[in-house]
Amino acid sequence: MSKLITFTFNTKYTDQIQETFSFEQLGINEQLPSDEIKKQIDHLFKNWVCDRLNLSYSIVVEENE
Repeated sequence: MSKLITFTFNTKYTDQIQETFSFEQLGINEQLPSDEIKKQIDHLFKNWVCDRLNLSYSIVVEENE
């Protein structure tokens, strides 16, 4: 039986949005070390939130000479 994970977020602009997925649905191997699972979940959560709110963003790192 696959583990489940629930993604939830709230904003002042929308009601709570929540979805539950199995690790299998998200393509996460349950046998990975816990720190690697956390990295994958963090990445998937950010993508899920951006998709639900129709957000896009960028991060620019500039090097001063």
